[in-house]
Amino acid sequence: MSAFLSAREVCQRLRDAALGVLAFNICDGPTAAGLIAVDIEGWQLLLDVEGGRLHHCEFARSGDGQEGALESWQRYGTDPVSLLSTWELAQIEQLLKAQTNEVAQ
Repeated sequence: MSAFLSAREVCQRLRDAALGVLAFNICDGPTAAGLIAVDIEGWQLLLDVEGGRLHHCEFARSGDGQEGALESWQRYGTDPVSLLSTWELAQIEQLLKAQTNEVAQ
């Protein structure tokens, strides 16, 4: 495994959360910049969300300390969110909306 996380590795984590295979929890968010920190079973992701729409993943760190960032993924032409299917993206956005509402209450 590489020292840095690929967009595909992070996308797979998001897919598993969308399918309900892995637990998805909001840690912090949203900031003024629209960033939401989430945990997917030990992986920390920083997601850019605006108006309930998930735009991209800014940063990811796996449980074993490997990291990936938007700047490195864009060099290869993509980011983890753009690899999600329409359905998977909708599921993640629903999880974000539901948990953001819980945090606000």
